[in-house]
Amino acid sequence: MKKLLFAPAIAAFFLAATLPAIAQDAFAAAPTVSASSVNASALQAQSADQPAATELSKLPWEYGPFFQGGKGVGERSDYTLLSAGFRLGKVITDPHLGGIFRGQFEYAGEIMPYWQAFTPPPHEQLITYTIDGIKYSEYLPYGGGSFTGASITPIILRWDFVPHGRWAPWFQGAGGLIYTTHKFPPDILVKHGTPGGTSVFNFSPQGGAGVQYFISPQHSIMFSVNAIHISSASLGDKNPGVNASFQFQIGYTWWSRK
Repeated sequence: MKKLLFAPAIAAFFLAATLPAIAQDAFAAAPTVSASSVNASALQAQSADQPAATELSKLPWEYGPFFQGGKGVGERSDYTLLSAGFRLGKVITDPHLGGIFRGQFEYAGEIMPYWQAFTPPPHEQLITYTIDGIKYSEYLPYGGGSFTGASITPIILRWDFVPHGRWAPWFQGAGGLIYTTHKFPPDILVKHGTPGGTSVFNFSPQGGAGVQYFISPQHSIMFSVNAIHISSASLGDKNPGVNASFQFQIGYTWWSRK
């Protein structure tokens, strides 16, 4: 009978002695969550929710192909301009300024091995000119057709505004050079070797605005519109130029810190 009375006490003592050890072993076996893993998860969540801001904060390189096309305006409204090439840029600074102007400075450049202009076909055009104060008018042969060439824009100064979610808007000013295999734009035809005509080299000062839409942290699609002036700066005997054209651009961009 005494043995039966001591049995519950012995069992209670055994449980009291072994339960803390069992609990400690269970706690040791349970997975632990470190502060670094929490921070990494938070950064991954931020990168997924704000891919544009996350990428620009790294001061990355950006590069990719693009296609551009548009029309002349005013007296050049019957001109169609197309080009395709490759762009390379580097975000240079951390965010500066305040309010709606807050953003980062980026320097970029473009090369366009394909550049094409489509103008009205060669024709006769009524030309009015003045000699010794007397006005004359006559129909003269006027050039036209398609013009093939290449272009480079080595100076692109871009301001990347503060991104919002997947959208990163920007504004830019740029300057470039266009080479065509025939003198552009078309003008009154002159005999080969005779002074006159325009130039195969033209400058292309321009300004525009656009946006990068990030489809993932290191990949985006770019949309933009640019107002482009084309002028030979009187490198030829005549400089009719293309006073203004509006051209739309679409491209694909990769972003890298390397």
